[in-house]
Amino acid sequence: MKKTLLIIALLFIGITTHAQKKNAKITFEVNGICEMCKERIEKAVLKTKGVKFCNWNIKTHQLSLIMDERKVDELTIHKNIAAVGHDTDKIKATDKAYNNLHNCCKYDRVNPQYGHN
Repeated sequence: MKKTLLIIALLFIGITTHAQKKNAKITFEVNGICEMCKERIEKAVLKTKGVKFCNWNIKTHQLSLIMDERKVDELTIHKNIAAVGHDTDKIKATDKAYNNLHNCCKYDRVNPQYGHN
């Protein structure tokens, strides 16, 4: 009986570990306006352990990245972006972090598609 339970537990661990992708590709929205925003956002993402590549598109506000799900989860990436002052579709930056942005980087937080605040 113990051997059966051990085999089942090992199979379960193997299946759940296998479900995590080494090169997971994800895309989500990050608010920002300019090249300085792009540099800041990408730097915050690339400093995150487990992120291999990222690109933030200024026009569409879409961040595309490749990450190792065994080393990092998506929410951690959202938190790191919010920490440098940019809202994502899951985490809003604190007012303090947002207010630390350069004036040209302060997007309209209510309607970010309209650009500057």
